[in-house]
Amino acid sequence: MDPSLLRDRLLFAIPKKGRLHEKCISLLQGADIIFHRHNRLDIALVQNLPIALIFLPAADIAKFVGEGNVDLGITGQDMVAEAEVSDKVVELLELGFGKCKLQVQVPEKGTFSRVEELSGKRIVTSFKWLVEKYFQALDAKVLNPEEIAKGKGTRIHYVTGSVETSCALGLADGIVDLVESGETMKAAGLHAISTILETQAVLIRNKNPSNPDLVTKITSRIRGVIAAQKYVLLNYNIERTQLKNATKITPGRQAPTISALEDPDWAEVQAMVEKSQVAEIMDRIEDIGAKDILVFTISNCRV
Repeated sequence: MDPSLLRDRLLFAIPKKGRLHEKCISLLQGADIIFHRHNRLDIALVQNLPIALIFLPAADIAKFVGEGNVDLGITGQDMVAEAEVSDKVVELLELGFGKCKLQVQVPEKGTFSRVEELSGKRIVTSFKWLVEKYFQALDAKVLNPEEIAKGKGTRIHYVTGSVETSCALGLADGIVDLVESGETMKAAGLHAISTILETQAVLIRNKNPSNPDLVTKITSRIRGVIAAQKYVLLNYNIERTQLKNATKITPGRQAPTISALEDPDWAEVQAMVEKSQVAEIMDRIEDIGAKDILVFTISNCRV
């Protein structure tokens, strides 16, 4: 692609594949960021905004944003920490997907039950910097300085994939890897004995974006998409004598909308409620006499 086509465009890095890619594409569509990605090209020009999407490995995005090569990016909080750029990027939004835990795992039928017992042992991981930092702190508590000086501290071995097989192959006493449901680790005969950090996908920017106003606009759009996925609009009628109790149950994000009805003894209430709680909330307002209870899907919003 001609580099001149990127001039005057905000550069927005997106994971090119893996666990975050499809969610990111859905998020962009919800934010009305229209683009067409040609086969084998890792750059796509947005048609309705001065943005160029750059498709990169998720592990590289934090560094590119931190060093100022791109303005915006979506990656995992674990990737930001591993790239050592937490002080070079601004976390704009937690996106609510890609939730995982970076955990220390050991064989279920093994001899280790506490993470302190792994001090001085062999650890295999794909997160070299984070894990080295974690076990250096652990070694400082468990081992004496003389043992550390003699090289008896925990040995960290870096691999790029299939970390969970390392214990079975005799390469490690324990591993550190991202765990989502835990099924993969369970199938490998492993279980967690410590959590180093909890992580999810985040929208980040560098500290000096080329177009701050556009960054604000995109952030607002994405925030709206996330809210639309999380909330529904609840609409119901309630007797005015129960209005105070009803609005305590459905306070909305700022405040509920209350409208008069033709019958002066009744009012209509509209409020955003969390999708995960809507059934319980409907039960509660029905218990105090709410009628004509309706739930509407929110396709997009600004909050």
